[in-house]
Amino acid sequence: MGRDTHAAIDAVWRIEAPRLIAGLTRMVRDVGLAEDLAHDALVAALEQWPDSGIPRNPGAWLMATAKHRAIDLLRRRSLLERKHQELGYELEIAQEGSAPDFAAALDDDIGDDLLRLVFTACHPVLSAEARVALTLRLIGGLTTEEIARAFLVSEPTVAQRIVRAKKTLAKEHVPFEVPSGPELASRLSSVLEVIYLIFNEGYSATSGEDWMRPALCEDALRLGRILAGLMPDEPEVHGLVALMEIQASRSNARVGPDGAPILLLDQNRALWDQVLIRRGLAALEHGEERAGTRGPYLLQAAIAACHARARQAEDTDWARIAALYTELVVLFPTPVVQLNRAVALSMAFGPQAGLDLVDTLVGEPALENYHLLPSVRGDLLVKLGRAREALPEFERAASLTRNARERELLLERARACETAAPRA
Repeated sequence: MGRDTHAAIDAVWRIEAPRLIAGLTRMVRDVGLAEDLAHDALVAALEQWPDSGIPRNPGAWLMATAKHRAIDLLRRRSLLERKHQELGYELEIAQEGSAPDFAAALDDDIGDDLLRLVFTACHPVLSAEARVALTLRLIGGLTTEEIARAFLVSEPTVAQRIVRAKKTLAKEHVPFEVPSGPELASRLSSVLEVIYLIFNEGYSATSGEDWMRPALCEDALRLGRILAGLMPDEPEVHGLVALMEIQASRSNARVGPDGAPILLLDQNRALWDQVLIRRGLAALEHGEERAGTRGPYLLQAAIAACHARARQAEDTDWARIAALYTELVVLFPTPVVQLNRAVALSMAFGPQAGLDLVDTLVGEPALENYHLLPSVRGDLLVKLGRAREALPEFERAASLTRNARERELLLERARACETAAPRA
């Protein structure tokens, strides 16, 4: 198989897999079976496309192939007659060219299959960890390694959660639907967490050669906007949408011409998308008007808004950001939030204030393999004129990250420290 064809198939799969699995789940009412059928279609593509070429509508081709296999399976199980009326025109698979527009058929608004799949994967019959892992796998298309890094847990643990989750959903006959009433509210928190983790994987990829995966950010934003339409009076939904809109506004400024990452304070803010910023600020205002006490997403959106409102990096209101992080840490007293707070404290009150807090986090088990801890510590040491101490911090951070672009950035910082303060 040609390398270009293989790369094209991989790209198509990354884009189409979530919708493919969602559409198949609506058909077979079994998440695990739907994923198996989707992978069968991928295998068929790997076998046929190198010779026949990439179809004009690869998503429709994959869906048609997967549905053919689903029909065969239903026949073997003697379920076709009972399912026929439910499936309707979807079972009338034609040759490519006369096939229905599957992409359009699968792209409802509030009744969207992707949204149904998120709520199915977040059903309370599963543990919170399993809900997040399964949805990241099915909706985000993330590998078990990427999910493990997001949660700072081992790959086997994540793999077991996913397998058990799919078996549980099948055993409990969990309906493929968006819940309503009190059940919707009770499951919302997990859904918001999942959507934001998907966004973050697109915004700062944990592995691979690319700094960003824009398709994942777009999927997360789309799901967030659907949720906002579904729950217009829920403050945290609008907080999450505001946060994602504002962060996504920086996308064009986050990567240089050579693909290298550009950090927030070094970005050309003229490249920030003002339309997304306005949308984000409007969503933040909408959420805050409906909130008694701000939740974690509204607080994070308020922090993002401080950056968005600053025309130049030096105009940023770091004292306010530090205060918002102090408020956030009361709700989420996690080491990662404390690390972010340390950065804000350093910018507002000097690098020593940040380093004092970072040093209390060095022994935290959850941060043992978290590359941003030594990265932040190295940055603060550099600002304090302690380049020799910063050098091993950047080297350790580079050894921990799985993202090639980020690794190179960290190694560059280590080399700069070597130049400024050679090893003895």
